[in-house]
Order: sequence, then structure tokens, then C-alpha cells
Amino acid sequence: MLESKKWKLKGEALHSKLYLSIKELIINGSIPFETRLPPSRILAKDLSISRSTVLKAFDLLSFERFISSKKGSGYYVSFRVKKKELKNENLSLKYPSISKRARLFEKYNPDVIDNFSKKNIAFRPGLPPLDIFPVQTWKNLSNKYWRNATPTSLSYAPSEGLTDLRVSISNYLKIYRNLDCDFQQVIITSGSLHALYLVGNAIIDNSDKVVMENPTYPRAHNLFKSLNAEIIPCEIDSKGLMIDSIKNTNAKLIYTTPSNQYPLGVKMTKKRRVELLKWASKNNSLIIEDDYDHEFSNWEKPKPSLFSLDKENRVIYQGTFNKLLHPSLRIGYLILPKYLLKPVKSIYEQSSRFVNLSNQIILNNFIKKDYLNRHIRNVINVSLKRKLLFIELTKSSLKINSNKSGLHVIGELKNKFDDKKIHKILLKNDVVAFPLSNYYITKEQRNGIVLGYSSVNEKVMKDKTLILNYILNS
Repeated sequence: MLESKKWKLKGEALHSKLYLSIKELIINGSIPFETRLPPSRILAKDLSISRSTVLKAFDLLSFERFISSKKGSGYYVSFRVKKKELKNENLSLKYPSISKRARLFEKYNPDVIDNFSKKNIAFRPGLPPLDIFPVQTWKNLSNKYWRNATPTSLSYAPSEGLTDLRVSISNYLKIYRNLDCDFQQVIITSGSLHALYLVGNAIIDNSDKVVMENPTYPRAHNLFKSLNAEIIPCEIDSKGLMIDSIKNTNAKLIYTTPSNQYPLGVKMTKKRRVELLKWASKNNSLIIEDDYDHEFSNWEKPKPSLFSLDKENRVIYQGTFNKLLHPSLRIGYLILPKYLLKPVKSIYEQSSRFVNLSNQIILNNFIKKDYLNRHIRNVINVSLKRKLLFIELTKSSLKINSNKSGLHVIGELKNKFDDKKIHKILLKNDVVAFPLSNYYITKEQRNGIVLGYSSVNEKVMKDKTLILNYILNS
């Protein structure tokens, strides 16, 4: 960006020219915020000017707070350019049309709220207690991996995932979920949505019927709509999915969260699970069993998985480590009936290829050395304490069913507030409370807010519930 020929011109002092050029590059965003500038010696050599000239320019930039120095590290850009909206290209020109499928994905893509990544935000559902994650243990396993890394371990991995990790997951599920599966049925994914995308593309044609619980996970609903499926809502009662309401639907696929219905937290009874499998057999349908939060909802009175009860290979089982360990891990898994392995692998090969290999190796060692089980027990103990504290702190503003399991709760609004409006107000105060009405497929919706308590420590919880109570009681 800075070329030496600029500095041979007569007139203005060289350090002023350099200062103005760098300043312009910072202001127009060519040198972004927090970018490290080249060391003065190297920049002086590259531009064929003296080092003192460079240092004078840096002093001027530093005085005007465009850059700042970090001891022993050099100069960094400290000026943040305001974000600009992308301008549309010349609309007078004609371009090829966007595909119908892309338009559907665009239509059903939810708005992303940027400040979810802020450090002081609280109660976002779907987050485990990140503050108790064994960072040092993970770091030790990671360091060991990199110390012993070979060219092979840095190369491509099979799309279906690292064989050792697939074996570990298969063994883990055999012990803790009684799943009789061969490791070759295990496909490593980047998470729940990735798994649904692979399965959905392998099974769903235009206008195929897909049964979904009502309410349900909004992103799963959006994904199936993007695949142009016809969504059939199925109501939930205290025993789980109400099979009678879908008897005559002739659906090709059903998506369910039986261990901990999301978001209501209902556990499907064994009787209902058996009924659902009979329904699938009668209708020649497949079932996606998203075993969401099973580690936390099944530890007292475990219910058998649909996969373990299935005698006809109609159940596709999926799970994730992202909500169990930490979201940045991006590792989940599918357990597929053998007849679906080839089509799903083919879609995988032609799309995202594979999940980060080093993370797979580290996670495999984390499981094999029993760190996973220890962490799960720790999460259960800490989350239970935080749940009881959260219920106590919010009793003046929310009605919460304390019997529901999992890492989130549903708060019924004592005052008849619109949950969508409450969500926006709370978000401005760094409190995330997803509107329960957004989870419903039908127009008949229940009012409430979905709150994740497990990722919030005691001090932050006390501070944020004061804000929550004040807003809800005002």
C-alpha cells in the first residue's frame, strides 16, 4: 500500500507525507482497527527513507490517536472506522437470477443480533456454563497434539470424520444411551443445523411433508422451510408429542426432541415413543431424534432413546458437543441407518467437506481419558445450583416451572406483556430473553420468555436479574 516512489517527490517533508498517507489508509479502512503496523526499521527500508522519518510520522499518528504503541510489540491501529452498509451494485445492469432454493434460504434466514457476542450479556439459551469448562485440561491435550503433530495429522481427513473419534462416540452412546450402532454409522458434523442440512437434503423433495413439534427450534423450522418442505405442526402435552394429532398426515419425516423438548422441556414418555415408532412404520416415515440436552435431562430417570427402541432402522439420531462443552468447538454427530450413509456422505463430500481435524483429535482424547464424564457431572451440579438461584431471584417477576430439566427455563410473564417487545427492551440492557411466541409454527402462540441460566455465574446473575425484575415489574 505504501510505495517508495511517493517519497522521492520534492516539497512537503517526507515524515508529513508518510503520516498523511497512513492516516488516509486508516480512515478509509484499508488498514483496519487493531492491525499491527510494520516495524519502523522494516518500513524505512521498504520505502528507502530514514528510520527517524518513520518515527516522526508514527509520533504524529500516535498524538492524534490513530495508532498506539504496545510495549515490546510495536504500533497498532487504534482508530475504529464506523461500519458502512454495503452498497448495491449498479441496478441498471442485469445479472442471472438467484436460484429458487437460495431465495427460500434468504426468506427464512433469521436476523442475527450482533451484540450476542458482548462479554456482559446474560441469559442466552443454548450456552453451557463456560466459566467451568476445563480450559487447562483442553490446553494440555491441545499442546500434546501439536507437539506430536505429523504431516499426516495436518492433512485432509475423511468427510465422515476421524475414525478414532467415531469409535469413541459409538462406545460412549452404547454405554450412556444404549445405542447399538457401529462406528461406521457415525458421521461427524459441525453441529445440529449442519446435521439437519445433510439429512434434509438427502430425504426431502419439494413439498414433502415434515412433522415438527409445536413449539420447536426456530432454526430447524427455518431450515426445513428453506428446503421447501410442507411443515405439519404437532402439539405437545405433558407426555410429549401428541401422536393422535398427526395420524392422517402421511408425512415423510418427523423432527423431534424427546429427551428434553425444546423449548418446553417436556420428556416424552416411553409409551409415546413406542407409539411414534409404530406411526412411522405404518406411514413409511423416518424420524430425526435430536437428543437435545439428554446428558442433563436423563441423569436422574433416564428414558430410552427412540434409536434404541427402533427395530426397523427408521430413526436418525443426532447430538452435539457444542452445547455440552462450548459453542466454538463446532463438533456434533449423526448416527445414520446404513441405507442413508451413501447419500449423506455424497452430499457432505460435495459441500462442507469436513470438520477441523485437530479439534476432532483433541475431543477424542478428552472423551477417552474420561474428562467428558467428569465435566458433565460438574455441569449438572453447577447448573442445578444456578437454576435454583435464578428461580429465587426472579420470583417477583416470572412464573417458572422448576420441574423442567435442561439448561434453560421458560418464564411466564405475570404482567400481560408482548414477549417480542420485552425481548427488544431487555436486549438493550444486555439481557437475552428469547420470545416464546417465536418458537411456534402456528398463529396460536403462548406468551413467555426463554432464558438460559447455566452460563451465568452468581454475581452476574444477581446484577442482571435486578434489571430483569425492574423491567418486567414496571
